[in-house]
Amino acid sequence: MSKYAKIEAAPVEERYARGWYCLGKAADYSRQPVALNYFGSKLVAYRGQDDQLIVLDGYCPHMGADLSQGYVEGNSLRCAMHAWRWGEDGVCDDIPYAKKIPAKACIKPWPVLERNGLAYVYHDPEHNLPIADQLPPVIEEYGNGEWSDWEVVLIPIETNCRELVDNMADKAHFGPVHASAALKFENTFHRHMCVQHMEGKSPRLAGDSILTTTATYYGPAYMITEMSGEMNGVPVHSKLLVSHIPTSTESFDLRFGVMVKLFPGMSQADSDAMVRGYVELTQQAFFEDVQFWHTKVRVDNPVLCDGDGPIHKLRQWYNQFYVDIAEVPDTWNEKKTYSVDAFNPIPEQKLAQPVIADGTEHEANTALEA
Repeated sequence: MSKYAKIEAAPVEERYARGWYCLGKAADYSRQPVALNYFGSKLVAYRGQDDQLIVLDGYCPHMGADLSQGYVEGNSLRCAMHAWRWGEDGVCDDIPYAKKIPAKACIKPWPVLERNGLAYVYHDPEHNLPIADQLPPVIEEYGNGEWSDWEVVLIPIETNCRELVDNMADKAHFGPVHASAALKFENTFHRHMCVQHMEGKSPRLAGDSILTTTATYYGPAYMITEMSGEMNGVPVHSKLLVSHIPTSTESFDLRFGVMVKLFPGMSQADSDAMVRGYVELTQQAFFEDVQFWHTKVRVDNPVLCDGDGPIHKLRQWYNQFYVDIAEVPDTWNEKKTYSVDAFNPIPEQKLAQPVIADGTEHEANTALEA
């Protein structure tokens, strides 16, 4: 038997996790149909005459036309190729040249939600309706006039989405990657939620004070972080959005968003500048992870040490979204917390490097891909 570690990685099944997925800012969607290349297929999103967001399967089952090339009539979508019209319920409601609409003329309508200034779509490989108590929670601060709007960037990633979710338990990367010392780190798993609580040093995001973050995944693909830091000696409170949607088993679209609590004691110009500055700093920190996702290999049997986080437990929790609902174990009905208290040093060479955002590779892209 070889004494060397051998990386193992099983083939990834063509199946996508059950749960809510963020489609970006709700304001990005209009009566102009938009193609969404997700879950190994194509969807189409548009707003009907009642201004409600509608998402349907994106190909016309008549002859395969791309429905995003069509146009909206009422709450329905007319195919541009043969003029078949599809209602918001997915049922064909008009064929101009047919005496009878075929009984099989029906496509899938996807459950959608608009909340917190964001748009969401629900995916379930068994085609069940959304689970009532697993809705993305309301963010009370959004739109109250005391916080900025979301600043969202879209980043295509060429790897399996588990690599992103692994970050929730990966305590040891904070020093080498982000020049942050994690002084306290713990994960809690409960039902469909995974929480990462961290307190640490981050000269970039907290100056000389302690950076405190509480990141919560609500299901497999939607995470909100509550963060308290400091900039130029001024306390800063922010919320971060990390949400992904798989385009295939080996790629996903990643949306990273930031909203910041405003600074009422400052002039409008100074407050806006502080918001912009902190948004840029959080983006810089997040982009440092991205470079690794593009190049690292998938590992099913990682060689871990006692200073790492509970990566195996995280993956067990994450797997519940990939099995049929009847097979989800009751393990996660009981809250489980794991702490890792070992000090995570910041390499001196990392501290000496200036923080520069890669504006070419990770350029902000709030436009939706057609």
